Amino acid sequence: MKSILLTLAALLAAPISALACTSLIAAKGATKDGSVLITYSADSHSLYGELYHQPGGKHAPGTMRKVVEWDTGKYLGEIPEAPVTYTTLGNMNEHGLAIAESTWGGHSELVDTTGLIDYGSLIYITLQRARTAREAIKVMTDLVKDYGYYSSGESFSIADGNEAWIMELIGKGGKEKGAVWVARRIPDGYISGHANHPRIHQFPLNDPETLYSPDVISFARKMGYFDGDDKDFSFSLAYSDTDFGALRGCDARVWSFFNSHAQGMDKYLDWIDNAAGPVMPLWVKPDEPLTADDMKWAMRDHFEGTPYDMTQDVGAGPYAVPYRWRPMTFKVDGQEYTHERAIATQQTGFTFVARLRSDLPDAAKGLLWFGTDDANTAVYIPIYCSVTKVPHELAVGNGDMNNISWDANFWVNNYVANQAYNRYCQMIPDIRRVQSELEQGALAATEAFEAKVADLTAAQASAAAQEIADKWAAKATSDYKALGDFLLVKFMDGNIKRQDADGSFSRNPYGLPASPQYGGYNDPRYFRAIVDETGDRLKVRDVKPQGK
Repeated sequence: MKSILLTLAALLAAPISALACTSLIAAKGATKDGSVLITYSADSHSLYGELYHQPGGKHAPGTMRKVVEWDTGKYLGEIPEAPVTYTTLGNMNEHGLAIAESTWGGHSELVDTTGLIDYGSLIYITLQRARTAREAIKVMTDLVKDYGYYSSGESFSIADGNEAWIMELIGKGGKEKGAVWVARRIPDGYISGHANHPRIHQFPLNDPETLYSPDVISFARKMGYFDGDDKDFSFSLAYSDTDFGALRGCDARVWSFFNSHAQGMDKYLDWIDNAAGPVMPLWVKPDEPLTADDMKWAMRDHFEGTPYDMTQDVGAGPYAVPYRWRPMTFKVDGQEYTHERAIATQQTGFTFVARLRSDLPDAAKGLLWFGTDDANTAVYIPIYCSVTKVPHELAVGNGDMNNISWDANFWVNNYVANQAYNRYCQMIPDIRRVQSELEQGALAATEAFEAKVADLTAAQASAAAQEIADKWAAKATSDYKALGDFLLVKFMDGNIKRQDADGSFSRNPYGLPASPQYGGYNDPRYFRAIVDETGDRLKVRDVKPQGK
């Protein structure tokens, strides 16, 4: 188990908001509507969930752009601004280009503290400068080549309405400027993903669908990471540590996504558990085409129905809670153990499913289904690429990590989720009911908009997109505040209040609140553990006073 500590230590040394992010991909041909889909959860114990916005514009020659590290706010320097920049909404821009990431750290000696471009700035600067996924790869690799790369190893999902790519990149530790990297286009009809461990192993050296830095292999040789034939070079094995933590804590999340949508994934369990058997592939073909809703539910995964199901072991407690509190590892009798790490996790700042379509007008070609806090309990809100103003409930500055705002989406989602973490299996049906109503309503609104958008002017389409964003951000926030209040009342003091057919809380014939149900505990193993711990101390037995 020492290996998992090494991997987790590397992640803890990485930037704050990238401790354990996940990104999933469905390429064109693997989706029911012909779109490209990528997802993201920005997982952090200190990242506030809000929707970033940067208006595009024209800039005079000589204009400089400040570079500030996304995670810490640290000023890194300045670079020349582009003559023209594009409007961005979160991790998507006005042209329907979207970028997500996950951090994997890699060899610590490859971090270049003299570089100017951190991974967050690399994403947001690129979104301001590129229109397509291939343009984005060129912009990103040019930025780190010209100004140096400040962060540790990263995987990026880069997608537009036609293509989806994975690019993996790590710096050179200041020994040389820039970074080594490789990018592969996900074939049409396939799904992929990454989760804090590089996924690109061997790759073709002469293929227009694979791009890489000229020194990606030679630099590995120079550093002593690789000494075989070029055809056998694995980016993942050379530039990262493939240990228990990397596989069980990281690749297992991608495996669970694959397993939900493609048969035959059991053959990769030995890779996940023991780094043995066949290496899990970079992409697989799903049994059926996916929808944006499928991707939302993929982001809500806790390994349900797999050998790693977090609701099934005693760690789930008496309410089948699919969450484990940090730290991840613990010792029993001197032996190191670990909790599972699923895609859905409590410490998420924001999450999204980007649906990118090349066959729709510009106003609708990019749709960011955006949520805050835990993807499992959050509501994904529709934000089109033509929206010009962030809804108040998602806006930067509406509350922060240390200050509650009751009209901030992040805080009401936490209000709901943090109640459910205590009595999950009892509360989650009520959460699913409200969550489903909101997401299905928002989906219907987007379908109606897209059915008529071709007949609208650009200004009309943008206004309609703005109305959708404002309405559903406000409704998701207000309805979840009401849901949180409802949960507090219904489940107060360990009881479950009875409800009438219309959902109202029951009263007795005299108008007083009806006696509640006693929810108790849902797992008999909990009672067994009490008996095993206390012996006969709590045993109910017949007793009689002496002489009676």
